[in-house]
Amino acid sequence: MKVKVHGAGSIGNHLSHASRSLGWAVDLCDIDPAALARTKAQIFPMRYGKWDEGIRLLESRDAPKGGYDLIVIGTPPDSHMALARAAVAEKPRAILIEKPLCGPDLQGAQNLVDEAAAAGVAVFVGYDHVVGRACGLVGDALRAGVAGAIVTIDVEFREHWGGILLAHPWLAGPSDSYLAYSKRGGGASGEHSHAANLWQHFAHQCGGGRIAELQATLDIVRDGKVDYDRLCLMNFRTETGLIGRCVQDVVTQPPRKWARLQGEGGYIEWWCGREPGTDVVVTGLAGKPANDQKVSKTRPDDFIEELKHIAAALEGDPAASPLALARGLDTMLVIAAAHRSSGTGRRVRIDYSRGYVPAAIIVE
Repeated sequence: MKVKVHGAGSIGNHLSHASRSLGWAVDLCDIDPAALARTKAQIFPMRYGKWDEGIRLLESRDAPKGGYDLIVIGTPPDSHMALARAAVAEKPRAILIEKPLCGPDLQGAQNLVDEAAAAGVAVFVGYDHVVGRACGLVGDALRAGVAGAIVTIDVEFREHWGGILLAHPWLAGPSDSYLAYSKRGGGASGEHSHAANLWQHFAHQCGGGRIAELQATLDIVRDGKVDYDRLCLMNFRTETGLIGRCVQDVVTQPPRKWARLQGEGGYIEWWCGREPGTDVVVTGLAGKPANDQKVSKTRPDDFIEELKHIAAALEGDPAASPLALARGLDTMLVIAAAHRSSGTGRRVRIDYSRGYVPAAIIVE
């Protein structure tokens, strides 16, 4: 595979390293020469031991157009759509866009869907948790009927964004980036939208279908300099009537990244990093001791598994992947609907037949 990565920040480094770990050729591009220099001198060698001379560093204006198998968009969310649509025009085999896919205004989302379909380009969105080994164990437990029919799902991604800033030491604080601006794809609703995506993933796996209705409350911080939601609480109902809860915040420390699928005969829990370097899947049945399955991993492993999944998906049906564009856009519809619900104080419905546009969100 020949890969072009847009963005020499944290995600761009992770996905460049993951690509090289799989033996792929990498061009890493950024509009800022200082970011490229920081990658070579600091970020990459500090994370992975030494700089990889197999990575070619290019200013974005000098990057080739065309000839790539995979184009990665690892820039801030408010730049994703323009870069992704330009990438479609290059006609790679696939495009991977980091989450969140866009801001809650959904601008350009339907255009990307239409243009990618017309060009025959597979597009994936980087909600990597759903293709991790721990999520695979949850899927195995669901298929085995371990907990019986699932009655409700809870997912929480509660994490103070100090951890995010530690991975971006060149930022003085959230206001130096998109993080402190919900409209740009930041805040708890955007940055921790892994939780909403994971809820949707588990709902699909247990036959619950897509989220059809939701009611949300967002705690907004707005002081003339920043404008973001620090807490996003959402209650969901799916097309089949499955109900549940999702919580995302940027204030909790130590972090808690957890999901529980409660069934008629037991439960399944997913824990991200419950112990250092370890994800855990817990299954519990009435009257029996809980069973823990531990998955050891490093942070770079998340991205290696993600790229392995994409390579395999390209040999089959990319649209069936849980990372497929439609799944990522379903998550963005939910995040957009959460902002609408909180702003109006009303429950909202999602009408998927209208496409990935604000008009698909209907206030009750």
